[in-house]
Amino acid sequence: MLSKKAKYALKALFALAQDNVNGQKSMLIAEIARQERIPKKFLEAILLDLKNDGILYSKRGKTGGYALRKTPDQISVGQVIRVIDGPLALIPCASQSAYVPCEECVDVETCAIRLTMRKVRDATASILDSTTLADALKSRRHSVDWVI
Repeated sequence: MLSKKAKYALKALFALAQDNVNGQKSMLIAEIARQERIPKKFLEAILLDLKNDGILYSKRGKTGGYALRKTPDQISVGQVIRVIDGPLALIPCASQSAYVPCEECVDVETCAIRLTMRKVRDATASILDSTTLADALKSRRHSVDWVI
C-alpha cells in the first residue's frame, strides 16, 4: 500500500512539475502545503528526503523555495516511491534491492509465494518506473479535458 508520505511526495512533485511547465522554477513550502493540502511540517521532512536523494534542490532568499533538479520527464513515480517508502516488493524475499530470505523458507528457488510476489513486484515496477511526472500530468490533463 502506498503510504500517505509517498502520496504527499507525489502531490508535491506534481505541483512543482506543473509550475515547471508554466515557467516557474521554485515554490515555497507554505505554497505547496496550502495548494496540495499537506501539513507543512510533514511536507518539510518529505521535501528534505527528496532533496537528499537528488530529486529536488532548494534555494534561499526572496525567489527561493524548492524546485525539481531534473525535468518532469526524467523523474519516475517508481523512483519517488522508493525514496519515500523503500523497496516496491511486498515481501523482502521478492525485493531486488533489499532481498532478505524468509526464515521459514525451505527453497527460495521454488517457493510459490516468492515467485508470485516477484511477478507482482516486476509488474508494479514496470508500470511505476515507466511512468514519469510528465506522463502523470498529461494523464491528469486528458482526464480533466474528457470530463469537461
